[in-house]
Amino acid sequence: MDKEKTLKYSARIFTPNEIELIQWTRKQYPNLSRHELASTVCELLEWTTDAGRPKAATCVKLLEELEAEGFLTLPALQTEKITSSRKSYIQMQEPEEEISGRLKDYKEIKLVIAETAEEKKRFRSYIENYHILGYRTTFGSRLSYLIVSGKQELGCIQFSASAWALKERDAWIGWTREDREQRLHLVINNSRYLIFPWVRIANLASHALALAARQVQCDYLRIYNYEPVLLETFVDTERYLGTCYKAASWIRLGTTQGRGRTGKKGDVSRKDVYMYPLRRDFRKYLTGEKAYRRNTNDEF
Repeated sequence: MDKEKTLKYSARIFTPNEIELIQWTRKQYPNLSRHELASTVCELLEWTTDAGRPKAATCVKLLEELEAEGFLTLPALQTEKITSSRKSYIQMQEPEEEISGRLKDYKEIKLVIAETAEEKKRFRSYIENYHILGYRTTFGSRLSYLIVSGKQELGCIQFSASAWALKERDAWIGWTREDREQRLHLVINNSRYLIFPWVRIANLASHALALAARQVQCDYLRIYNYEPVLLETFVDTERYLGTCYKAASWIRLGTTQGRGRTGKKGDVSRKDVYMYPLRRDFRKYLTGEKAYRRNTNDEF
């Protein structure tokens, strides 16, 4: 196969850019099984069934074909029986009364990482029940937070892998393709954000975003042994105004042209692109002028 040509598989055309993304994912997450790698690729390429489920089984066959053509080396086949990775959800009990008022009326707002099995289950269920995009399994580095005040849970926020190809972002950073391949993990995406529909606390959404901006570097350093330097997110312009991101001083770069995460044009709604630098010198880390740090207490 000519490495500059597209690949057609299972009625889908895969561009050289998408094949490059598959290769990058294999290198970035070397410990994933074949099924986990396929699920991750499906998430990044938005390759799903009409019901929204990842085409993981079909993707495994695609990966095996790419391996046969010399594009990548897959992990060894697992001999043990692979149990189902399908997540169970619970129906959340909504409070009888609305939670409203001002921030000062409530105990300190905190972001708590969903770490226990029960916390993870609640997080998944909240997103599946109340977020317009529902819950999707993600692999690789990610953090799932519960927004809490005392014993009250008020919302959820998740950070995970950033978009592979994003014209507005890459031009703003000053990235070359090589820069992006080597340091894409230093940008993380606010992939889910939910304030529960029964919560009406003024300024809570922007306040939680500000908490995340102060906390997420330390949490990534502790759990994944490196610090991201830039946050990104997408706001669906057909549904939302991005008010909380603006209030939290995120930077709007522009509006996408209706392309998916890989940059491939398709039937995808236009979205406003927002960025939030976690360091003043973030560009130096993203372009390689400074080596990104795995352990630091330096201040801005």
